[in-house]
Amino acid sequence: MRTSEETRVADKQATLDLGGQTQEFPVLEGSVGPDVVDIRKLYGTTGKFTYDPGYKSTASCESALTYIDGEAGVLLHRGYPIGQLAENSSFMEVSYLLLNGELPTQEDLDDFTYTITRHTMVHDQLRQFYQGFRRDAHPMAIMCGVVGALSAFYHDSTDISDPEQRKIASHRLIAKMPTIAAMAYKYSVGQPFMQPKNELSYTGNFLRMTFGVPAEEYEIHPAIEKAMDRIFILHADHEQNASTSTVRLAGSSGANPFACMAAGIACLWGPAHGGANEAALNMLQEIGSPDKIPHYIERAKDKNDPFRLMGFGHRVCKNYDPRATVMQQTLREVFEALNVNDPVFETALKLEELALNDDYFKEKKLFPNVDFYSGIILNAIGFPTTMFTALFALARTVGWVAQWNEMISDPAQVIGRPRQLYTGPTERDYVPIGQR
Repeated sequence: MRTSEETRVADKQATLDLGGQTQEFPVLEGSVGPDVVDIRKLYGTTGKFTYDPGYKSTASCESALTYIDGEAGVLLHRGYPIGQLAENSSFMEVSYLLLNGELPTQEDLDDFTYTITRHTMVHDQLRQFYQGFRRDAHPMAIMCGVVGALSAFYHDSTDISDPEQRKIASHRLIAKMPTIAAMAYKYSVGQPFMQPKNELSYTGNFLRMTFGVPAEEYEIHPAIEKAMDRIFILHADHEQNASTSTVRLAGSSGANPFACMAAGIACLWGPAHGGANEAALNMLQEIGSPDKIPHYIERAKDKNDPFRLMGFGHRVCKNYDPRATVMQQTLREVFEALNVNDPVFETALKLEELALNDDYFKEKKLFPNVDFYSGIILNAIGFPTTMFTALFALARTVGWVAQWNEMISDPAQVIGRPRQLYTGPTERDYVPIGQR
């Protein structure tokens, strides 16, 4: 399997016929996956653009980070299957892998973890930002503002032309995001902020900062810590999704890394993206009990009914989401460890069983995705639904940072500038207001 650096032109050309005039364009071949027609010179040679709403058939960049084959249910980080990483690795190890391209040695991992751990505190003046928000502010609104404001506090890591500053900024973002997210939660419930503790793991630290209180020592449940770490791994990166593309587009203008991450958070906030697990949990709670599932399945099949089964299907994954398999196992482990008896869980299992055996869903390849399970797990652990997307942002930060670094280092990268199919009025003369 070749690496990204070894991408080459395939031994074939794509021929485009426009009104009898033919143009040839090189076909690029990656290490795995579909070939790509290189149309960078299309407009210059033909005066034409392509039209691709949502970029469903457009590669916006070259990347060596994550590969997805949605039809086969494959998700690889730097070549490693997501199932193997979730089962055997840790979020810190996966973070190192995404940032550096290879799995770390024990010494590498210890050094990386040490660095991240000692960047978890935020500037004390930044804590005052939270006081400016209403108590009922959505955590994602807070995170958009606070992460964007980091650039006002860390001037020594905003020069994107300096590799060392990019590295420092990357470490700061990965390290501080759990603290920022936990503070957003604490502010919403009126509890004092908890300072990070260096002896705890990345995930354990986040759990303590979220659920711990100064009055007593917080005891970290090993099963919950493992589950959260696995959830972070499963959400670390997912190729060129909407928020990652937003980070790259913002970064292409030369914006500082903190501003780029804030842009990613804003995009992730959308219910069609990061808010899908919250929507899936709300749907399960609406259904209420397994006996009502057939009624809701029939509603989902009715095109005239606004009800939709959330947590099923995926823009890219057209087979069973490989992350969903791991998440289903994690869900069972958490419920067993916490001795949870939740009708939502029983409803989810029954809904999954019926949908997987229904010809309608099989034909349309509407399989349960990672969001179908993650919301149930987070709810069982004790997170309110408003925190679900904030946790997604926490985990996805490492993917955003890795993608941003890759983009900055790519000599072929230019400022993003999509074109359009203009359908407005043609040129016309201005009419004075008294003559209209």
